[in-house]
Amino acid sequence: MTNDLTNQHSSLFEQIKQIDENGNEFWSARDLSKVLEYSEYRHFIPVIERAKEACINSGSAIENHFEHMLEMVTIGSGAKRKTESVKLSRYACYLIVQNADPGKEVVALGQTYFAVQTRLQEIRQMDEFNRLSSEDEKRLFLRTELAMHNIQLAAAAKNAGVVEPIDYAIFQNHGYMGLYGGLDSKAIHKHKGLKKSQQILDHMGSTELAANLFRATQTEEKLKRENIQGKLNANKTHFEVGKKVRKTIQELGGEMPENLEVSDSIKKIEGLQKAKTSISKKK
Repeated sequence: MTNDLTNQHSSLFEQIKQIDENGNEFWSARDLSKVLEYSEYRHFIPVIERAKEACINSGSAIENHFEHMLEMVTIGSGAKRKTESVKLSRYACYLIVQNADPGKEVVALGQTYFAVQTRLQEIRQMDEFNRLSSEDEKRLFLRTELAMHNIQLAAAAKNAGVVEPIDYAIFQNHGYMGLYGGLDSKAIHKHKGLKKSQQILDHMGSTELAANLFRATQTEEKLKRENIQGKLNANKTHFEVGKKVRKTIQELGGEMPENLEVSDSIKKIEGLQKAKTSISKKK
């Protein structure tokens, strides 16, 4: 019965998926709100706002995942009128179900569906990564991947008991200390000569980003797999995983992450990429 229900809702999430004029998949926020059993769209708007905040915290651009639009909606008389909605990417849907009412069974099913689908998309994207030739392209790809996995790591840490922002900062520092030979975020900034306003992740090369991506994904999996509970245990887990990643790098004869060269801000690369995309579309 449970499997039937899961398949039913998974199919429904696929049924409401749409394809735009450029061949990109998207979901309508109004359609998704109905599937997630929100009686009125206005009750769903705060969920979208929380998802947007999570998107910002992950380092992703909101406009790449949430696009305001007008769609035709049938009103009581049977007539249709244009109504405000939001065009959602698959990642946006993932963030929304992570921030929706956890008491609803369909929300839990949605979390599983979008998590699995996002993972499948990641696997397909790895082939894309293997085809990338320039350092800038690889940095952009890995930075996006890391931003997404940091969201998932935060959710796993929260389930383990890391709830308050200060606690999460401490949790993150334990991961850094394991990977960077005892250096926390502040010490890494100083060691690399970065300013307080500069984010560490934005100035990593592809090799350093890959090491941090491995740290984040493996910590998330370990927290979930072993059902680790308590802030201290979560911190210890993050540190141990970071330390093991560091040891692996060392055994392979690689450069330690704290000694890797500081790269130009990835924001510059993102700006150039958007400019190129804009020019291509005009052509």
